[in-house]
Amino acid sequence: METRIAVIAIIVRDPESAAGINALLHEYDTFVIGRMGVPYRSKGVSIISIAIDAPQDKINTLTGKIGRLHGVSAKTVYAPND
Repeated sequence: METRIAVIAIIVRDPESAAGINALLHEYDTFVIGRMGVPYRSKGVSIISIAIDAPQDKINTLTGKIGRLHGVSAKTVYAPND
């Protein structure tokens, strides 16, 4: 199956959603290349970026599940296909 390389950008405004995000990332851990999280305490948000190499439908599903969590926004940027 063909895979795509992408970055999922996640903005977390509700810290209670962290457990849900971590559970989803664990579920898709075979596709995750790496992750970086930065707490921006003065604004009350956390910023997480996930580098992923997976089939496009898996990436879309993961992004959608994360984005449906309370107080969480998620968007995906794909690397161009060459």
